Order: sequence, then structure tokens, then C-alpha cells
Amino acid sequence: MLFVIIGKAKAGSRGKERIARRVSWEYPAGMRMVAEYWPMSTEAAVIAVAEADNPASIMRAIVDWDDVFDLTVMPAMMAEQGLELAKQMQASSSA
Repeated sequence: MLFVIIGKAKAGSRGKERIARRVSWEYPAGMRMVAEYWPMSTEAAVIAVAEADNPASIMRAIVDWDDVFDLTVMPAMMAEQGLELAKQMQASSSA
């Protein structure tokens, strides 16, 4: 399953310290990074798209970073998957 994680920097955390920490940090076992972005924004400091078979690995990542980020985690799917699901739903509702 895909998850989108948006991290907004907490007040008092410093960008240089977060970057230094990220350089040595690895995603937990069971969590595979699909994409990671560092927007130039005050609204979000990081946006990650990760795949995980079990939400426990997502929880481990949250615990690793919740001291410096307010994190929002959302389950997601690729647009192609969503469109296929929508087609199936339409077909079953018209039957």
C-alpha cells in the first residue's frame, strides 16, 4: 500500500540539523521509498511517498521524526489504480 507523508517543520527545529540527521537516517525495514521531495515552502518541509506492506514500518518512521516534524500520513493509490477502481464501481452500480 502507498502512503503519502507530509512533514511540516516544528517551531524550534533547524533545517541544518534536520538535513544532517536525514543524511544518516534510513527508511525502516518494510518501508520502501517511492519518492521524497524537499519543497521550498513554509507549509511543508518534506513530502514522501512510500510503500509499505504493514503500517508498523510507517509508525516507526513517524516515531523517528515526530520531534522535529508535524507529520500527516495518508494512504494513497496511483491514479491508474484509482481510475480502474472507479470503472469497476461504475460497472457494478449499473448492473
